[in-house]
Amino acid sequence: MGSLSPAQTRAWWKSAVIYQIYPISFFDSNNDGFGDLNGIYEKLGYLKDLGVDVLWLSPIYRSPLADMGYDISDYRDIDPRYGTLEDWDRLLKGVHDHGMKLMMDLVVNHTSNEHDWFVNSRSSKDDPKRDWYIWRPPKFDAEGKRLPPNNWKSVFQGSAWDFDEKTEEYYLHLYVTEQPDLNWENPTVRDAVWDVMRFWIDRGCDGFRMDVINIISKVEGLPDAPVVDPDQYYQDASMYFANGPRVHEYIKQMNTEVLSHHDLITVGETPFTHDASQLAAYVLPKNKELNMVFHFELMDLDSPDYSALIHKDWKLTELKAVIQRWQRYKRDEGFWNAVFIENHDHSRSVSRFGNDSDKWRVTSAKMLSILEIAQTGTLYVYQGQELGMKNFPRSWGIDEYKDVASQNYWNLIKGQRKKASGSDDVDMSDLLDNFQRKARDHARTPMQWDSTPHAGFTTGTPWMRVNDDYEACNVSVQTGDEDSVWSFWKRALAARKQHDVLIYGDFEMLLPSDEQVFAFTRTLGEASALVVLNFQEAEKTVSVFDNDDFVGGYRLLLSNYGDVPKGLTSVVTLKGYEGRLYIK
Repeated sequence: MGSLSPAQTRAWWKSAVIYQIYPISFFDSNNDGFGDLNGIYEKLGYLKDLGVDVLWLSPIYRSPLADMGYDISDYRDIDPRYGTLEDWDRLLKGVHDHGMKLMMDLVVNHTSNEHDWFVNSRSSKDDPKRDWYIWRPPKFDAEGKRLPPNNWKSVFQGSAWDFDEKTEEYYLHLYVTEQPDLNWENPTVRDAVWDVMRFWIDRGCDGFRMDVINIISKVEGLPDAPVVDPDQYYQDASMYFANGPRVHEYIKQMNTEVLSHHDLITVGETPFTHDASQLAAYVLPKNKELNMVFHFELMDLDSPDYSALIHKDWKLTELKAVIQRWQRYKRDEGFWNAVFIENHDHSRSVSRFGNDSDKWRVTSAKMLSILEIAQTGTLYVYQGQELGMKNFPRSWGIDEYKDVASQNYWNLIKGQRKKASGSDDVDMSDLLDNFQRKARDHARTPMQWDSTPHAGFTTGTPWMRVNDDYEACNVSVQTGDEDSVWSFWKRALAARKQHDVLIYGDFEMLLPSDEQVFAFTRTLGEASALVVLNFQEAEKTVSVFDNDDFVGGYRLLLSNYGDVPKGLTSVVTLKGYEGRLYIK
C-alpha cells in the first residue's frame, strides 16, 4: 500500500474500543448502594475479556450530585461515595496492568455552586474570583419589577440566571441553579483549567471526554434570545452560547498548553449543533484541537426540537442519511468520527432503534451491534449495552425517575396543565408514556450482574431501582451462553479489531431509499466488507448488487442468526431484525 490518506492514518485511539462507565450504577464494592472505584477495579477482568481498550469514567470528582456529578465542587479529589484518590491510583494501575487505558470526564463549562471558586466569587463584588464566573446586574421592567439580565432559558427549564441576594447580581447557569458557568474570557480561569488537566495527566490518566465543550464561549453582550415560544418568557438561546466566537481560540490554547505534550485520547461533547462544518472545526487535524467530537444528530432523530424527553417517530431512511453523511464527511481532510448509539444521557438503544420485546430484544440488540462495529470512527460502548439492557417498564411511576431533567420537565408540564385547567388533578399519563421511551433515567439503572437481589449490583439499598428484567438479562447468564448478546458483542469487537476495513475503510450506501433494510459496503485497498441489516420484524428480500458478478469472494463474518449460508448471492432474504456482515 502506498502512502495513507488522512482518513486511513493509523492511531491507537482510532482503533480503540471505549467503554463508558457510569460509576454510581456500575458495581458497589462496599454495599452502601452507590457504585464505586473499587467496584470498577473488581470488574477489570470482565471488561478486558469483552474486548475493551479504554475505560471512560463519568465524573467521580467531589460533588453534591445536583446533576449526577456534573456539578463539581473539587476537581482534585474523589467524591467519598466513589472512594479516594488512592482508590483511583489503584484502579489506574489495574487498568494499565490489564493493557487498557483510563479516560476522565472533564467538566469545565461550569462548576458546582459549592466549589471554592464560586463560594469566593459570590462572597463579594470585590473578591479576586468575582470575574471567574458570569455576573450581571438585574434588569427592571416598566413597573420596577426585577428581571434577569436576559431571557435565556436554562437547558433544564426556567431562567438561566439566579439572583444572589448578598451582592444583588445574577449569575449565569446554563444548566441547573447549582451549576454556575465559568467565565472563560478570564485568562486566569483558563490557566486554572489547564492546571486541573495537568493534575490528572501527571497522575496517569490517558485522556479526556470534555463535557459540553462547545458552549464555553458566549456571544459578547449576552443579548436576548429571539422569541420562538410566545407562551414562555424564557427562550432557547443556544445560538448565543453554542460554538461561540472564541471557542476555537480556547481549545487551540488548550491543545498548545496541555494536549500537544502528551499522547492522549480527546473527545468533545458538542450539543445544540447539527451543522457539519461547525463540528468539523473541532476535529480536523490541521486545526490542532481535539481527536473527535460527539455530535447528536443521530441521537436527536426521535425527538422534536422542543424536548429530548418527548418521542417522535422516525424513518430508517433518516437514520441512514445521518450515518452516511458522517461516515463520508471530510475523510480526505482527516475528519474522525466518534461512533455511539448509547450513553448516560439517552435511553437504551434496543428500546429506541431496535425492538425490546421478549421475542426480539436479543436479536435486534445483536443487529445494532453489527451496525456499530462496522462504522468508521472510534467505537464507544455504554455499560449494559453489551447485554442489550433495555428501558425500564411503563408501570414505574414518576418517583422512580431520578434525573433532574425528568423531574423539572414533569413539574413544568404539570404546572402548565394545572393552570390551564384550574384543577390540581391533571392527567400526566401521556408524559409518562414519553418518559418510558426517552428519559435519561433508563441508562442509569444499576448494571445487571447476576440474578441475586438488586442484580448483584449491591447487597445494600441501591440508589436507583434495578430494572425488573434483571433475572433474565444479566452478565452471569450471558457470559455463559454462546448465543447471548454479550457473547455476540465479544465476537463483534474481536472481528472489528481483526479487519482494518471496518475501522478505516471508505463507506458506500446501498439501497438508500429502502425503509426496512440498511445496507452498505466498506472498502480499504483490496479488502471489502458488506453489511445488511433488517430493522423490522417482517422478512425482506433485497437485491444488494446488480448481479452475482459482484459477490465473489465474500464470506460471512458475523450474523445474528445461526443458519446463514457462508457464501453470498446478489439477492438476500433477511429474517426479522437479521443482521449480516460479510468480508472479502
